[in-house]
Amino acid sequence: MKLSEFKFELPESLVAQHPAKQRDESRLMVLHRDSGRIEHRTFKDIIEYFDDGDVFVVNDTKVFPARLYGNKEKTGAKIEVFLLRELNKELHLWDVLVDPARKIRVGNKLYFDDDGVMVAEVIDNTTSRGRTIKFLFDGPEEDFYKALHDLGETPLPKEVITREPETADKERYQTIYAKHTGAVAAPSAGLHFTREVIKRLEIKGVEMVPVTMHVGLGTFRPVDVEDLTKHKMDSENFIVPADSAAVVNRALDQKKRVCAVGTTSMRAMESSVSANARLKPTEGWTDKFIFPPYEFKIANALLTNFHMPESTLMMLASAFAGYDLLIEAYKLAIKEKYKFFSYGDAMLIL
Repeated sequence: MKLSEFKFELPESLVAQHPAKQRDESRLMVLHRDSGRIEHRTFKDIIEYFDDGDVFVVNDTKVFPARLYGNKEKTGAKIEVFLLRELNKELHLWDVLVDPARKIRVGNKLYFDDDGVMVAEVIDNTTSRGRTIKFLFDGPEEDFYKALHDLGETPLPKEVITREPETADKERYQTIYAKHTGAVAAPSAGLHFTREVIKRLEIKGVEMVPVTMHVGLGTFRPVDVEDLTKHKMDSENFIVPADSAAVVNRALDQKKRVCAVGTTSMRAMESSVSANARLKPTEGWTDKFIFPPYEFKIANALLTNFHMPESTLMMLASAFAGYDLLIEAYKLAIKEKYKFFSYGDAMLIL
């Protein structure tokens, strides 16, 4: 397929700048792949579509406050530093993006607080905006991470969510089951779950099991080639625990529903398929790019948000729903004023 087939006009007013007042009061569009039927519901109604023995696979990654602002030594110039990944815990080495990049060279020091406790030195150039920095922090490990958390800002994708971050974002741009810190963007399909919805699913006999995929900025990196086979995804670290794999495989054997909560959960599972089309425990990195046509091996349901035009997330959703049905659903979503992107409404594809 071609990139241009995923282009559509999205009114700016439909890009959600804030989350719903209550997580489970987002709207929910339900797509039935077998009949093409489309329903309009509220997220808390999701429990009606699942029953005893069904499984939700959730991504339990935790977003860390990855956007920092420092001042350059001597000049005092304000520099944005976006933490991408920790390279070495003991040495406090990080891969980062800097802005404006032209001002930051190897050997420069950046000061992140007034007392000079959080200081970093640039030790390598990796890309035009990419740098490797070393925090010159002298103290216990827990103090270092607390300082990062206190100084950091919730990394809302500012190219799309154009307002300033608010205190509430630290809680709302995080799933309620987030556990393993490492993501620079939230797995947004999971943002709709509340403890009440999870409890009601459990009462029905539905199990929720975790995988972990630390969402990187590559999730939002624009596709810049018309031929999708030429696009290369950034690698992301993921874990499929043995216990989760066992629950999923039992559900598959019993012909139950296995619902991937989000495109990241789906990609983690599709990167961990055994020879007999079952989920296998895995820990590693994946750059798997899913677009139509694609034969899914594990999940038979997908919960996702409404995605931006020409995004890899929209492409995965269309591979699962079927291209024509997804395009029809997106046209209807715009007509019915559904909200798009991370803080937007949800879509359940059955």
